[in-house]
Amino acid sequence: MDRYLTVAETIRMFAGYYPHPRPVDEVIHLVGLDAKRDERVLKLSGGQQRRLDVAIALAGDPELLFLDEPTTGFDPSARREAWDVVKDLAALGKTVLLTTHYMEEAQALADRVALISGGRIVAEGTPSDIGGRDTASTRIRFALPAGLTVADLPPAAVLAVTSAAVLGGDGLVTVETAAPTQALHELTGWALRHDAALGRLTVDRPSLEDIYLDLTAAQDAAAAPEDAPAPRRRMGRRR
Repeated sequence: MDRYLTVAETIRMFAGYYPHPRPVDEVIHLVGLDAKRDERVLKLSGGQQRRLDVAIALAGDPELLFLDEPTTGFDPSARREAWDVVKDLAALGKTVLLTTHYMEEAQALADRVALISGGRIVAEGTPSDIGGRDTASTRIRFALPAGLTVADLPPAAVLAVTSAAVLGGDGLVTVETAAPTQALHELTGWALRHDAALGRLTVDRPSLEDIYLDLTAAQDAAAAPEDAPAPRRRMGRRR
């Protein structure tokens, strides 16, 4: 990009390379640069320049866009704004192939996800069901009330948990269950009976990042060579 052109001039120049470009004002609005349309490129922030990159890609009104790590280096606010741009592109009927190392980004934006490890696709599906996410146990995490231990909790059979409640190094108890409504009802009822609060209480399922880590760990373990014999030591003489 010419650093001394304005945002509007830059997009207009690239739009001129195509037979049926998208209207310049529409492109500027789509990427959220209305307030910067007359600003020179050299005065744009890093995030605004990335938006201009996307605007240039949209100038020719393509049907397919490849976005490679589009939010790398963005602060959380700028990243969420960029997500809105990608969602707008999808709403226009565009196909977007996006590569990212941010699992939260893929989970928020993608209709379908392919997880790649070691140059190979290890799983493919929707963000909600990839790697068995849709059937994974729900995790309930909380801090034990003062004076109580894991042994004081309702038994596993009552909570319908898949494994015993575990106290982690962060001081939080983790309960994994396939029946989160029942388990949460029993836990909160137990806390009320003990006149105690379940501090830092969260209820969630494995994230896309959790699935990715599990799949890549399993792949790494399967690819690890068996224990090789110790190398023979070469003997020699000193002259």
